[in-house]
Amino acid sequence: MSTEKIGIIMNGVTGRMGTNQHLMRSIVGIIEQGGVEVAPGRRVIPDPVLVGRNEDKLSALAKRAGIEKYTTSVEQALERKDMSIYFDAQTTGRRAPAVRMAVDAGKHIYCEKPCATDTATALELYHLCRSHGVKNGVVQDKLWLPGMVKVRRLQERNFFGRILSVRGEFGYWVFEGDSVPAQRPSWNYRKEDDGGIIVDMLCHWRYVLDNLFGSVKSVSCSGATHIEERIDENGKPYKCTADDAAYAQFELDGGVFVNINSSWCTRVRRDDLLTLHIDGTHGSAVAGLREVYTQHYGNTPKPVWNPDIPQPINFFEGWSRVPDQENFDNAFKIQWEKFIRHVVVDEPFPWNLLAGARGIQLAEKGLESWQKRCWVDLPELK
Repeated sequence: MSTEKIGIIMNGVTGRMGTNQHLMRSIVGIIEQGGVEVAPGRRVIPDPVLVGRNEDKLSALAKRAGIEKYTTSVEQALERKDMSIYFDAQTTGRRAPAVRMAVDAGKHIYCEKPCATDTATALELYHLCRSHGVKNGVVQDKLWLPGMVKVRRLQERNFFGRILSVRGEFGYWVFEGDSVPAQRPSWNYRKEDDGGIIVDMLCHWRYVLDNLFGSVKSVSCSGATHIEERIDENGKPYKCTADDAAYAQFELDGGVFVNINSSWCTRVRRDDLLTLHIDGTHGSAVAGLREVYTQHYGNTPKPVWNPDIPQPINFFEGWSRVPDQENFDNAFKIQWEKFIRHVVVDEPFPWNLLAGARGIQLAEKGLESWQKRCWVDLPELK
């Protein structure tokens, strides 16, 4: 068994997602398992350098992760010839300038979503990567959640027949930060800092819908700022200028209609923080992040509308849990392994910056729909 190292510049990993999902659970996890197998008898081990603006935070994080290299200068990191990949988990507004520098330095690009603050910039970054011959990808983690994997396998076996509609509920109550500490950063609720649930979640819904149910053709969306004031990380009140809830409908290729509510102002009484209810001509499924329950046509009860008597049917019965047929790894880690194989041995990786641009496009069209109070079509991006 031969092993080799691949240098990865990780910029912005002191944030919540960068630390937990990308560094500790993905890159450190890959290192601890002995790397990624890219071919029989050949493994590649990540060799990261951490980049951020706060040296004290970087030092503490590097020590925690068991990583020796860190710097507050992205320019110095990009000069290193032993670094092949540039990864960006900064706030969205800082991403495009850093990615441009990394492309000019000849690095392959992998970044969090949204990959830019607008569709035009995202497309520019994609074509910049292509013109420089560097590989590129964007995080689309929800595709490898156990629940989504099970849904895809049900589709492959034609469990649903023709899919008719999808209804989604996402969200939870994010505390305002006064009596109970908030569990999300304050910038999420400031439009001037690229916050807002429409920008955040419609990017996710684009790749979930495109990959599982059909390409998004049009959107109708309304947003709201339900909580007008919150408390920031320093204990100071601030005005919320970004949307904290989105109520959206999507029309997909093939006539599938989708409704997804996204909210940081809702109390959960459902199976999980995200649930998708999929109805088809042959059967239905309710999918959470990990569990999926199905009801086939032959097990479907026959309700009769009669509000004058207690409901005789327990509608939670008659659903079967899809079993775990394998051990599921962390979704972020799975995509990291795929991107590393893409860079090293050119394994196909369709989740590129063009796919990321499509997510931003849907968010922009959702905001346009809200402003105009109408359905908005999505032109094809190239």
